[in-house]
Amino acid sequence: MKDFLKSVKLLIKRILKPDPFLLPIILVAVLFFLAVFDVYQKGEIILKSTLNTPVTNYKSSNYPFLKNKFNPSILAQAAIVVDKDSSVVIYAKNENLRFSPASTTKIMTALTALDYFKLTDVLEVKRATGEGSILGLVRGEKMTFLDLLYAMLLPSANDAAFVIAQNYPGEEAGFIEKMNQKAKLLGLNNTHFQDPAGLLDQDDYTTPLELARLASISLENKLFSQVVSTKYRFISDINGVNTYSLLNRNKLLGIDGISGIKTGFTDEAGGVLVSSKAENGHTLIIVVMRSEDRFRDTLALASYVSDNLTYLSIHP
Repeated sequence: MKDFLKSVKLLIKRILKPDPFLLPIILVAVLFFLAVFDVYQKGEIILKSTLNTPVTNYKSSNYPFLKNKFNPSILAQAAIVVDKDSSVVIYAKNENLRFSPASTTKIMTALTALDYFKLTDVLEVKRATGEGSILGLVRGEKMTFLDLLYAMLLPSANDAAFVIAQNYPGEEAGFIEKMNQKAKLLGLNNTHFQDPAGLLDQDDYTTPLELARLASISLENKLFSQVVSTKYRFISDINGVNTYSLLNRNKLLGIDGISGIKTGFTDEAGGVLVSSKAENGHTLIIVVMRSEDRFRDTLALASYVSDNLTYLSIHP
């Protein structure tokens, strides 16, 4: 730094040789510029580090701290437990590796759709699909967006997800583009979607850290939070001809404070589960990916943090 200032001083002397009285003023100006630039760089570093946390907005001054640390026994190849309010990672295993999200993709499908559709909008089945978990919708059938949202998030109906995408401007291609735009907007730089249902394992990917971040953001939407915590619901087409009984695939709802969020499974992805858990007035996000037993692993992590957290008061 001293050598740099010396060089600048010599350069200024040569340039301003006829008027040496300006030299101190210019030197001060250079020092001021360097100070501002240093502050700017530090600000950029802070901003980037914030964008890498599971949640963008730090709202809590209570820092979660594990009373007893040990390695919980889980089968999942990757997992994470995050305190939603403080964004603090409590437990992590391979949290930055990319995995197929399977049907947890539908979290982003729901958030993208909620930005555009009204709950009473009537959507039409333009192309029926029979792949994976489906409701059994047929071409030409019409349902409200709200009922399709429940169908997509409770029994994880792939055909409901595709119908939502088909009725978006630009249909499926336009909807998928919007999903990926939203991912970038939320700072999910290791996340990509190629279909609205999570069936394309080779092209859909995210990390446990970013999936936890997406889950945290999704819970800010009260309707989404309400839907994913629903155990069962009856829906029908707009004519009341076809009725459907929906059962939430998340077997852990209501157990140990768990109230959501989304299941996922394909042969490639293995078992995936994103859960929200109430713990002493706080909300924890639990994500397990590529698990042989997603429900067992989630319960093991829930047990790990239950009555094992204390919150320290800090200044944010």
